[in-house]
Amino acid sequence: MKPLTADELQNWDSSSRREWLLTNGIGGYASGTVAGANTRRYHGLLVAACTPPLDRTVVISKLEEEVKIEEQSYALSSNHYPHVIYPQGFRHLTAFSISPVVSFEYLIHEGTVRIEKRIWMRNGYNTVYIDYTVLAAPEPFLLTLSPFMSYKNYHTELHRWDGFVGKTQIGTDGRVLFQAFENALPVRMRIEHPRSMAFEPQSNWYFNYEHEREEERGLDGFEDLYCAGRWTGMVREFERVAFCGTVEEETQPLADQAYQDETRRRDRLISLSGTKANSPLTDLVIAADQFVIPTSDRVSRATVIAGYPWFTDWGRDTFIALEGLCLSTGRADTARDILTSFTNAMTDGMIPNRFSDNGGGADYNTVDGTLWYVQAASAYVRHTGDHKLVADVLYPAVKEIVARHRAGTHFNIHVDPEDGLLYAGEPGAQLTWMDAKVGDWVVTPRTGKPVEIQALWYNTLRIAADLADLAKDDSADYRKAAEQVSKSFADRFVFSEGGYLYDVIDTAGLPGVDSSLRPNQVLALGLLYPVLDPSSAIARTMLDIVKGTLLTPFGLRTLAPGSDGYRDHYGPGDALARDGAYHMGTVWPWLLGNYATACKRVYGNKFNTKVLFQQLLDGMNTYGVGSIAEIFDAEKPFAPNGCIAQAWSVAETLRILKGSL
Repeated sequence: MKPLTADELQNWDSSSRREWLLTNGIGGYASGTVAGANTRRYHGLLVAACTPPLDRTVVISKLEEEVKIEEQSYALSSNHYPHVIYPQGFRHLTAFSISPVVSFEYLIHEGTVRIEKRIWMRNGYNTVYIDYTVLAAPEPFLLTLSPFMSYKNYHTELHRWDGFVGKTQIGTDGRVLFQAFENALPVRMRIEHPRSMAFEPQSNWYFNYEHEREEERGLDGFEDLYCAGRWTGMVREFERVAFCGTVEEETQPLADQAYQDETRRRDRLISLSGTKANSPLTDLVIAADQFVIPTSDRVSRATVIAGYPWFTDWGRDTFIALEGLCLSTGRADTARDILTSFTNAMTDGMIPNRFSDNGGGADYNTVDGTLWYVQAASAYVRHTGDHKLVADVLYPAVKEIVARHRAGTHFNIHVDPEDGLLYAGEPGAQLTWMDAKVGDWVVTPRTGKPVEIQALWYNTLRIAADLADLAKDDSADYRKAAEQVSKSFADRFVFSEGGYLYDVIDTAGLPGVDSSLRPNQVLALGLLYPVLDPSSAIARTMLDIVKGTLLTPFGLRTLAPGSDGYRDHYGPGDALARDGAYHMGTVWPWLLGNYATACKRVYGNKFNTKVLFQQLLDGMNTYGVGSIAEIFDAEKPFAPNGCIAQAWSVAETLRILKGSL
């Protein structure tokens, strides 16, 4: 990944729009901007998963850092207030990196003092470390570190309130215990220093931090923070000062040990994936790890976080991403545990669409999430040959899924006996991946028989037959049903006049069709078992049209330019404006995975997979540094937007490239 230049780092518009992310493997994270200012309500040095992997709470917002040399003060931190950026520590940045941990380098005092700052989390714990190493300094100087505290749900902004008492206690060992209010989790903080840094308690509110990314989203973009106090002490050349903040009860390791543990863990991930350390895929392997929540005694279920900073675990996203995140990286055990945990949550032949943020339950409003589960189950078996899990877990689950979908399950999801195709939808429900909804407005309802749902249903039947054979059960019925779907698909989905496939047929229960030119049709060629014959004339013309109208350097447009309702930009705007554009032109990178497979099947060796993903890889330092965004604008310059790191964007890129490099 190309390093950022000093000019990029010291330019506010450039560095404040680039964001970094660290995760802890149990749903917590740390995130901020390269500039050092928080520009989202979701930013914080410690965003703890209080009920792993959910209940994310911002507890430490940031550290204000100041260096005093003689009578001259230099701030390393930055803040955005109304009409002013103060201080402007980003002006001193000379280097930034995310490997092996997030690090910044500052040059101050006419270039004579150089300081490196590093941030990392302890995997499996709600603990963050920040250390400062003096790389060069002619004379000792005074360093001040001031923790600015929060205690809020990460979807909200904090505003001063009387119940936030900010109780601070200093232990005999110098450790600081902070409690925002009664019943709040205590936050434990400490400083490691060769000699000592004294902590001076304070009780001050600071007001009107401006979160410009939230304002762009049409939301409240201002926050107040509580300063708990400050550490001060003299620091010399080659010395190191380390901060540790945690909500864990037990004592956390010293910074040196924690740093070694984290870097060794990352090295193991790269080794496990079979990726060489200098491979272009190394960054993707580390990015993939950020979404994976493996089995541990800390989490309620193994799962995948759909995207940072605001998504939790979604069934659809989990199983689209599972092969790329886990099976392509050598983490089959984690894939098994994720499949098992979602199987346990299955009801009436459906897996959850999403789990609520507070752990209060799950929603099942998805038609494709369950079918993607079947795809992931097949991928797991192909990668591992684990026939025991087939017999004990996977085949019984898939057998139930097919039976319930045939008989009919929630949201009017049922097989039409006339053609064997899968119907889904009812008023007010958004069931496919194009699921934007504002109030009662379902932006893309797609009620009827969507094209990608039939491709997934065909694969579900074919995979059910495969698993039945492995489980020594009769597979004939599944194969016969798949043949009916294949024939009906060929008869009913070809839009001859357009040269591509209908997006939805039998719309709203009527014999109508939706001929909108959308990317969903590529799944008919891109899944394990193509329901559309790759050698057919329509397969080539369809892909030619998709390439000419929907393909961009960063993914596929969700609607062809010039179509009714087409939106060329996702934002800025409120929820109505943003969700109205979400699947109405906006580009999604994850679609490149199935598009690449489809092109390989139709065009053969003439198709260059690496070229398809090159600009996406080159852009990994422009938004969420080291990861791939959720979405991009539909027209140049194709600005990234949405989540700074999206599981299926990373996973599908890694899955395809891991197979081609």
